[in-house]
Amino acid sequence: MKHMELKNKFAEIFGTDKTPRLFCAPARVNLIGEHTDYNGGHVFPCALSFNTYVAAAKRGDSKIRLYSLNFEKTGLVEADLTQLAFNKKQDWANYPLGVFWAMLQRGLPPAGADLLFWGDVPLGAGLSSSASIELAAAVTLNTLFALGLPHTELAKIGQEAENQFVGMNCGIMDQFASAMGKANHAILLNCNTLAYEYAPLELKGVSILICNTNKPHNLIESKYNERRSQSEHALRQLQSRLPIKALGELSEEAFEANKELITDPVERKRAKHAVYENQRTLKAEQALKAGDLEKFGQLMNASHISLRDDYEVTGAELDAMAQAAWKQPGVLGARMTGGGFGGCVVALVKDEAVEAFKRNVAQEYEAKTGYKPDFYIAAAGDGARELKD
Repeated sequence: MKHMELKNKFAEIFGTDKTPRLFCAPARVNLIGEHTDYNGGHVFPCALSFNTYVAAAKRGDSKIRLYSLNFEKTGLVEADLTQLAFNKKQDWANYPLGVFWAMLQRGLPPAGADLLFWGDVPLGAGLSSSASIELAAAVTLNTLFALGLPHTELAKIGQEAENQFVGMNCGIMDQFASAMGKANHAILLNCNTLAYEYAPLELKGVSILICNTNKPHNLIESKYNERRSQSEHALRQLQSRLPIKALGELSEEAFEANKELITDPVERKRAKHAVYENQRTLKAEQALKAGDLEKFGQLMNASHISLRDDYEVTGAELDAMAQAAWKQPGVLGARMTGGGFGGCVVALVKDEAVEAFKRNVAQEYEAKTGYKPDFYIAAAGDGARELKD
């Protein structure tokens, strides 16, 4: 949708002569490092060129009016700064309302606003459309009200909105990638300290292909929160001997030497994934810097197997997609990306093999699952920002 179209829709929906300002925030794909963020480990995402867009104008009262062109059945959602509360009937609007709520906890913002949303992020695909909505709202309010918050703080506000308002205990990765994305770069993020560095995505004849299973998932109703609880309990048992604050602090050797402290065998598997996945992520960044894409791909494959066997968050559709991808000529590696229980597989595929990959994987995957997949070539884009005409 073009900028002027969005502005015209804003005037049509909100019945105002105010000229809105335009903002956007991207979705993300995580190349490796899954379910490590809330375990204090490293992740390696990049922001995408898919975005949530917002046309917005501030108001002089405490009213909030929200409308999404992607969820028109929900209609206009109205709320008040003085009475913000989660309500399932508000559907998608709970995410931006959560951002208002999180800002209010900081004494911000001073007034309400009208916000019109539209996005080209594939919904329910595990590319974190929710974080994209949250960061689009956060950068909008930060700019409209001249709050001067750094983007790292906007990421924290988005996470608080999802954790405490919506009720989804996600880590910081999705919001951080959406806030801090940089075109043609991935981000190695230490989720324990929020230290980060950009790594150039120089793939040289290899494409990042996102394979959407089209199996919808709802992480709030999934076992995501259960996995987090299991990991936290495993950590507490390890802390009876080890002076650590997070599973991400452990080397593989330290985990193996102390894993008997975790009495539940299922929780031991959860902790093993968190520790080994963190180490895979660090090795993957080094492989990328060294130009060793074969090694990077091998680490991706090992990541999926761990997510399948130790963390148990893949499911039939993601496994079928990954297994079909692994068989194809020109594939360096493939793994599920996102929270799991549906969503997408991300694959590294040699450019000359992309078309055959899509054709062959689609045929095998649909035969196994009954779902028709979608494929997207991923481009690493910039983070949350205001758009200028």
